[in-house]
Amino acid sequence: QVRLVESGGGSVQDGGSLRLSCAASGRMFSSSVIAWYRQGPGKQRELVASITDSGTINYADSVKGRFTISRDNAKSTVYLQMNRLMPEDTAVYLCGAGQRLESGDYYYYSWGQGTQVTVSS
Repeated sequence: QVRLVESGGGSVQDGGSLRLSCAASGRMFSSSVIAWYRQGPGKQRELVASITDSGTINYADSVKGRFTISRDNAKSTVYLQMNRLMPEDTAVYLCGAGQRLESGDYYYYSWGQGTQVTVSS
């Protein structure tokens, strides 16, 4: 199993930047897909970005060109660099660790507690 702890959230102005970190403990980290999800006020949880153990990356259309996900397996950490932040990016950001199923979908078996990101106009 993997235990996840997010950090790096905060309050920024429209157009600002933040870097989130997802620090993991557990021997399965290097073989797991790690994803950043977010849940805004009154909204459903949505995928922001994910990175597989082999480095395949996927972004939500709403963040392409603004956010960058990366992982450092030596440090068991995944990062989310967020640039040109907008008020609609305001949400609790959570990271999850998962495994790929035979169907091609991912099952996320561990979640962090989340970190708040607030973007003001």
